[in-house]
Amino acid sequence: MTGFLTALDPILDGIIQAFYLIATLDPEVLKITALSLFITFSATILGSIFALPVGTVIAFREFTGKKLLINLIQTFYAFPTVVIGLIVFLFIRRTGPFGFLGFLFTPWGMIIGQTLLVLPIIAGLTISALLAVDRTITDTILSLGATRLQFMISVVKEARFAIFAAIAMAFGRAVSEVGAAIIIGGNIDATSFWGSTRTLTTAITLETGKGNIGLSIALGLILLFIALAVNTLIAQVQQR
Repeated sequence: MTGFLTALDPILDGIIQAFYLIATLDPEVLKITALSLFITFSATILGSIFALPVGTVIAFREFTGKKLLINLIQTFYAFPTVVIGLIVFLFIRRTGPFGFLGFLFTPWGMIIGQTLLVLPIIAGLTISALLAVDRTITDTILSLGATRLQFMISVVKEARFAIFAAIAMAFGRAVSEVGAAIIIGGNIDATSFWGSTRTLTTAITLETGKGNIGLSIALGLILLFIALAVNTLIAQVQQR
C-alpha cells in the first residue's frame, strides 16, 4: 500500500503543477491553447463554407448514385487523420505540387488538414439534417408556391439547429485530432505565435514523452474543458 501511494506522488505533484499553470495563466499554456483554437476555428469556418452548400445541393437534388455518394461521405467520418496528414504533406511539401506556397510546418498547412477532416462531417450531417425535416413542412412550403431557392432556404432554416450541432461536432473532432497535426505541423515550438505549430494534442504527446507531466496535465485539462463545452453546446442545440 505504501508503494502504491508513493507511486501516486508524481501524479499528484503533476496535477498541482497543472492547476498552478492554469491559474497563473502560464504564457506557454496560453500560446498553445490560442493556436489550437485559431487553427480549429479557421478550419471549421472554411469547412462550413464549402460543406454546407454541397450538403444542401446533394440533399435536394435527385441524381444517379446519390445514395452511394451519401454513403461515401458518411464513410469519411472515420477517415484516419494520419492519412489526411500524409495526403496534405505530399501536396504541400517542398517538392510537392503546392510546395511553392510554403505551408508545410506552418499553422496554415494545419488548417488545410483540419478543413479536409471536417468537410465530410459537416456535409454528411447537413444532408441528414435536411432529409430529416418533416415531410409536412416541405409539402407546405411547396404548396405555397415557393421557388426552388426559397424552398431550400426555408428547409435550411427548419434544420438550422441540427446543422449548427453538426458544425459543433466537427469542431470537437478537429480540436482533438493529433495525427495530421504532427505530420503537417511538425510540433514546432517557436517564440513567435505564427512560427509555432504546437497544438494542445501534439504538445501533450511531446511533453509526456519528455516527462513534463505538469504541463501535459494542464493542457489535457484544457482540452477536456473544450470537449465538455462543445458537447454541452451540442446537447442544448439538439434539445431545440
